Amino acid sequence: MSAELVNADFTTRVIIQTDTLPWLPSPQAGVERRLLDRVGGEVARATSLVRYTQMSSFPAHEHELGEEFLVLDGVFSDEYGNYPKGTYVRNPPGSSHKPHTKPGCTIFVKLRQMAKPDTRRLVIDTEAAIWHPGTIPGMSRIELFSRTGGETVAIERLAPDSRLGAYDTPAGEEILLLDGELADEYGDYQGRTWIRNPAGFRHALRSRRGATYWVKRGHLRSTT
Repeated sequence: MSAELVNADFTTRVIIQTDTLPWLPSPQAGVERRLLDRVGGEVARATSLVRYTQMSSFPAHEHELGEEFLVLDGVFSDEYGNYPKGTYVRNPPGSSHKPHTKPGCTIFVKLRQMAKPDTRRLVIDTEAAIWHPGTIPGMSRIELFSRTGGETVAIERLAPDSRLGAYDTPAGEEILLLDGELADEYGDYQGRTWIRNPAGFRHALRSRRGATYWVKRGHLRSTT
C-alpha cells in the first residue's frame, strides 16, 4: 500500500475537533478509525481514534516500534487483561497482542512512536490513580510516563478559572481534551479536541470552566 500522509508536517500546529471527523473503515470489520496524523500505509506512524463495535476483534499483530493508548469509553481487551475507560497502556517495541472487546470501546492510540530502549510495559488505571499538585494552584496531574531528557505523558486537570501562564514547548506538545474546555491566546477548545503544537511553540493555557486533558510533551523535537 502506498504511503498515506495525514497532518504529516510536524513543524505546523494542528487543531482538530475530532467529533467532526468521519469514521473510516479499517481492514477488519467492526473496527473504524479517525485519522489525526499518519505517515505510512497500513503499517504507519499514526495517531488515531479507533472505535470497536460490540464483540469485535482485531487479528494478532506485533508492535515493532511500540503502541500507546488511552481507553476513552467502553472496555478494550487482549490476552493480557481488560482495560476499562481511563486505562492508559504502553506496549513496548517488539510486543504483540490480539485485541478484542465485548461491550465495544473507543481508544486514542499512537503507533510506531516509541524509542527502542522503552522496554517496560505500563498499564495505569487513571480513574483510580492519585492526583498530585501541579505547577500552579488549581492544577493537578497524574504522571503516566517520563523519560529523562525525553518525553513525558500525563493527565492534567485545571480547576475553573485557572491559567498556566505562557510556557515554551521546545520539543513539542500534544493535547487531547477529555472533559471541560481549554483556551489559549489562539482560540477556545471544547469537546474532544486534539491539539499538536510543534517544537518551539509558546502559549498560555487557561480554563474558565475547568478541564481534564491527556498531554504528551518532549516527543516532537526539531530536526533542523
